[in-house]
Amino acid sequence: MPGDDTEATSGMTERSKLIAAKDRNSPKPQDLVTSQWPRTDRRYHRIASVLRHRQLDLTVVMEDVHDQHNASAVLRSCDGVGVLDVHLVYTHGVPPLKALGATTSASAAKWIRLHYHDSIETCYAQLREKGFSIWATALNEGSRGLYALDLVRPTAFVFGNEMRGVTEEAANLADGTIYIPMQGMVESLNISVACAVTLYEAMRQRLQSGSYEQPTLNDVELHALEADWLKR
Repeated sequence: MPGDDTEATSGMTERSKLIAAKDRNSPKPQDLVTSQWPRTDRRYHRIASVLRHRQLDLTVVMEDVHDQHNASAVLRSCDGVGVLDVHLVYTHGVPPLKALGATTSASAAKWIRLHYHDSIETCYAQLREKGFSIWATALNEGSRGLYALDLVRPTAFVFGNEMRGVTEEAANLADGTIYIPMQGMVESLNISVACAVTLYEAMRQRLQSGSYEQPTLNDVELHALEADWLKR
């Protein structure tokens, strides 16, 4: 009879029956628990969707950004726009480890890959090997306005220290410097605000071009990151 397990398995070997019984008794993916969070279908699909919108060809470099609130806000903007990789250069002082740690559930650092570099020169060399154009944020003679750039192409934005801005070396070695047009008396924005404005202009352009419609991660990378993120 349909649905009769005895009849359905009558032609199976004893080994096959044992394997089938084991499969029936195995926990389903939604019943598994990884870390403190249940692996529900909703959580899985959320992670899969986020990873498929990550932009491997859009990144941020933070140079000597020491304030933990600024660093944390930068990472949150990166996550919101779909940046997967952030590069860190600290030649003066120590990084704000609390902001860059992935130990709290609300930390955007959990969903960002952080790359530390000994110098701006080595950081830029690695980015250029991957085809990035590098734009340092600075109001210099010859700086280009943010909205005049093509941000659909592989782009790295460099943001500097809260007080000093990017170093002369970071500005000189970049492909160019950019500024955010402003209409007020004050000529600059807080670093975390400037980062958000810049990244969301990049997202606007990429949404218009359809950049988010196709994953930039290959299948192997996607599956590996999905498995890793489900444990967080």
